[in-house]
Amino acid sequence: MLKSFARQSTLKQVASRLSARSMSTVVNDSVGPKCYGGTYTVTLIPGDGIGQETAASVKSVFSAAKVPVEFEQFDLSGFTPENDNLMQEALASLRRNKVGLKGILYTPIRKGHSSFNVAMRKELDIYASVAHCKNIEGVQARHSGVDFVIIRENTEGEYSGLEHQSFPGVVESLKIITRPKTERIARYAFDYALRNNRKKVTIVHKANIMKLADGLFLNTCRAVAKEYPTIQFNDMIVDNTAMQLVSKPQQFDVMVMPNLYGSIVSNIGAGLIGGPGIVPGANYGREFSIFEPGSRHVAKDIQGRNTANPSSLILSSVMMLRHLQLGNHADQIENAVNKTLSVDGIRTPDLGGSHSTTEFTKAVINNL
Repeated sequence: MLKSFARQSTLKQVASRLSARSMSTVVNDSVGPKCYGGTYTVTLIPGDGIGQETAASVKSVFSAAKVPVEFEQFDLSGFTPENDNLMQEALASLRRNKVGLKGILYTPIRKGHSSFNVAMRKELDIYASVAHCKNIEGVQARHSGVDFVIIRENTEGEYSGLEHQSFPGVVESLKIITRPKTERIARYAFDYALRNNRKKVTIVHKANIMKLADGLFLNTCRAVAKEYPTIQFNDMIVDNTAMQLVSKPQQFDVMVMPNLYGSIVSNIGAGLIGGPGIVPGANYGREFSIFEPGSRHVAKDIQGRNTANPSSLILSSVMMLRHLQLGNHADQIENAVNKTLSVDGIRTPDLGGSHSTTEFTKAVINNL
């Protein structure tokens, strides 16, 4: 898919988006996505590990379904330096297009190399991470009746990157919680619940120990909850949340939490419904939106084997299509994925099957 870089000077103002479908999302953009002649331009970053394989699957499905989307692709890696030209070009593309589809970028565990994922979310103020954990018919899981949404604050908390060694062998790592950003993520969570016919929001915290930081998060969320009298809310300590998730996940509907807790809970959620290969996700700001798998695994161990499950990236692209108000295409692709898994029984090894990425992709295309 090639893209002409001719640009119009006028930017469209767009309203809040509302969808009641199974993978629906809510976002208020101050400036809308780029659409010329009925075709949207989307920044594509396949990512590390299985990223190229799953991105190729999405492109094949979009082509077969005649989705009016053209991709500007940037083959970044988590090892790419921040000042690298390709990284700067990718950021410029995201600023221009307002919408991105992204695989998972590996973050090296070494001093002096910051995470592109974290830097991108901070620089573009993509503050709300949304992951949807829901049973898919035909996929064996530890629990049935699971259907909850994790909403995670993306720009502060333990991911603020403020660390220093105060004395040899002594490291101080600062956790940042602010009232304005907590209010923002809390309102996003309650708005999401209201507009998607959800009944309850659970506030996840550790205010019994971190009385100031998590205390501020909890009290701010409680104050926001009063503005939504039709939505039930409760709060739960994060370690108890982990136990409740693996014992009775059906009690959860919408969950809102600081950054690190969201990373942990989304991985638990993936384990409950069959693995990271079927969890879609998205990241929203007021101006930019990036869609990526909800459980952030690079899967470098199966890279290049043609055994990766592309469902999480395909379903993340479904969320993207609904964001772009291309609901018919979104329904068509989502239904095709569900039929491939539940009716045809076409599954990759992570779901207990023996089919390849290529075979799964062809089956989805046949079911469009």
